[in-house]
Amino acid sequence: MHFPLRLRCDTSALSENYKRLSAIAGVPAGAAIKANGYGVGAVEVAHRLLDAGCRDFFVSSWPEAAELGFLPDESLSVLHGLGPDDEPIEGVRPVLCSTAQIADWKARGLADRPCDVMVDTGMNRLGLAMTELSAIEGLRVHTLHSHLACADEEHPLNALQLDRFRTLRNSVKAGRYSLANSAGIFRGADYSFDLVRPGLALYGGIPRLEARGVIRPVVAPQAQVIQTRTVRAGESVGYNATFTAPRDLTAVIVNIGYADGYWRAFSSLGHATYEEATLPVLGRVSMDLVTLDASAAGRLREGDWVALDFDLERAAGLTGFSQYELLTGLGRRLARSWT
Repeated sequence: MHFPLRLRCDTSALSENYKRLSAIAGVPAGAAIKANGYGVGAVEVAHRLLDAGCRDFFVSSWPEAAELGFLPDESLSVLHGLGPDDEPIEGVRPVLCSTAQIADWKARGLADRPCDVMVDTGMNRLGLAMTELSAIEGLRVHTLHSHLACADEEHPLNALQLDRFRTLRNSVKAGRYSLANSAGIFRGADYSFDLVRPGLALYGGIPRLEARGVIRPVVAPQAQVIQTRTVRAGESVGYNATFTAPRDLTAVIVNIGYADGYWRAFSSLGHATYEEATLPVLGRVSMDLVTLDASAAGRLREGDWVALDFDLERAAGLTGFSQYELLTGLGRRLARSWT
C-alpha cells in the first residue's frame, strides 16, 4: 500500500544518541519508550536500542508493556505502577508509586517479586511522599526512582531534589537508584546515580543548551506533492484567507496536516525543502493539506516528495509547542521508514 506521508527515522542517530547520553552520564542509560516511543515507534525503537546495548526500558502502562514481549525479562518497567484493574506481566516490573499500590502488590502475594518504587522529591506528581517510606519495607526494590521537575532550567528545586534523593539512597535499600531524565543528564554526574532515564534526547530533542551539537536529529517527516498551481498576485490561500500573494507565485499542495502532527501553529511560519530550495508554508495548515510556495523549486512536480523542516528545538521556538508535543503528535498516517 502506498503512503503519501512518511517519517524517515535514522537508526544510527538513535543509537549514537543513546551511547552519547550514557557516556555523558558515566552510568548505563535506560530508555523511555512510552507514548509509542515518543511517536517514533516503540517496537522499532526498542529493537534498535537493544542492538545499541540498552537493557532498561520504561513505558507508562501495561498495554504498552504487552506490545514489547520480546524484551528480556526484568528489562521493562511500567512507570504508572499497578492499578487495581491491572494484571502484572511476568518479567515486567511495576514502578509502585503510592502506599495503596504497594499494599495491593503485597496483598496479591507478589512482595517477593522484583519491583521498582517511585518517591516524590518535590514534583508533586507520582511517587511516595518522603514521610511514607516505611511502606517500602518487605519489598524487593530493584530500582528506586525519583523525577526531576525543573532539570531543563536553573531552579533551586534541582538542588533540593538532588539532596533529597541522596538521603533516599542512604536510607532506603534498593538494587539501584535513578533520578536523571534527559535534561538531568546534562546537569552533571552528580545527578547520574546508577541509571539515567533519557527520553526526549534519544529522539533528537534538545533538553538543555549543552545538548546542542551532541544530540543528533532522528526523525524527518516527508510529504508527497498532490497538486501544483499558480496563485496570482492579490489572491488568497487557504482557510480564512490569512495569506495574500504579493506577486504571482507557484504553489504546491502537499499531503500533510494537523491530523498528522504538523500543527496549525506552523501556518505561514513553517517551511519545507526540495533539493536546495526552501518552500515556505502559505496560509493556514489544514487537517490533511499544506500549501507551499514552490517558486524557488522549478523542477518540483506532482508526485515528488518534500521534506518538512522539523528541527525540534527550532520548531518548538517557532510554534510554541514543546519538543515533546511535536514528537508525540506525529500521527499514524506517516509510514515509519528506518534508514
